[in-house]
Amino acid sequence: MPASNTEDPTRAAHVLLNLGAAARNLRRIRNVVPNARIMAVIKANAYGHGILRMARSLAGADAFAVARTDEGLTLREGGITQRIAVLQGFGSREELEEHAAADLEPVIHSDWQVDILENASLRTPLRVWLKLDTGMHRLGMLPAEFDSLLARLNACSSLAQPVPLMSHLANADDVEDAFTEHQLTLFRDITQSVASESSVANSAGLLAWHNARMEWVRPGITLYGVSPFPERTGADEDLEPVMTFRTRLISIKQVEAGTPVGYGGDWVCPHATRLAVAAVGYGDGYPRLARSGTPVLVHGQRLPLVGRVSMDMITLDLTECPEAKVGDLVTLWGEGLPVEEIASHAGTIPYDLLCGVTQRVKIIEY
Repeated sequence: MPASNTEDPTRAAHVLLNLGAAARNLRRIRNVVPNARIMAVIKANAYGHGILRMARSLAGADAFAVARTDEGLTLREGGITQRIAVLQGFGSREELEEHAAADLEPVIHSDWQVDILENASLRTPLRVWLKLDTGMHRLGMLPAEFDSLLARLNACSSLAQPVPLMSHLANADDVEDAFTEHQLTLFRDITQSVASESSVANSAGLLAWHNARMEWVRPGITLYGVSPFPERTGADEDLEPVMTFRTRLISIKQVEAGTPVGYGGDWVCPHATRLAVAAVGYGDGYPRLARSGTPVLVHGQRLPLVGRVSMDMITLDLTECPEAKVGDLVTLWGEGLPVEEIASHAGTIPYDLLCGVTQRVKIIEY
């Protein structure tokens, strides 16, 4: 890590982004699925990491996936030339025309989208994906309507052929759950006569379910160095965290046993306590529901959060770290402290924490 970043003078919450780790995570995934093409999922501002920044860092991906049209347009306007699939597809004739003009690939998941395509007049054939609902019951064609809607798409002169297919796994992060095999079997049974490329595997699918590794895979959370499986971390999957969330200590005081701390006085000092305040809170994206005992790192030492998380500040018990002083760095998650662990303490998932970092947090790339 460059010294200029390590010694960044800001007293406020800030994020370090290890862009080299993103590229290494992509190579790790490619080693797992050497025969598949990789559609890197960078929706939701690349899980809070910056959509253009991550697209450029993941230049080795074969394609990108975003959720919405505006995300795809942002990539095109930023000079990204890879294929871009839009997972929610288009919502109107006008939006379809935006897809065509920007060479985006909408995912077709409903019959009304097919109606729009059949009545469209596009200058060049548009590539689309057809999504089959194999049990997630979110977006996708139901099995009973799949054949007829695929036939209608095949008959559209405005579409590039053949139409590639996709589905999404609901429970792939649970390696003991037989529902994933049910979904994969249903997908293959319905699509076996279709001569087209397919994509089903998300991060958990490509790591844990060999039958999910089709022509395309769609990694998301693994690209950012996070495990898709409960009770595991990115390091367990040979991945590196891209985001490290840090701040600094802004106050230290000695208080007596029995002193209540923070809003509501929920946490009471069990002994004489060296109490510190760090400049971060839910206004920065640190989880408000993080419990007392949630770890942070100061001088590489794990120390506990105590009391409620405020909008701009958290309180820490520094009793076991007498050398800590005002201005010292505090690692909230990332390098040395897995975001998966912090999410568990806050009763949520790592995706929520990564996406939740707010705009006032300074971003430092290295």
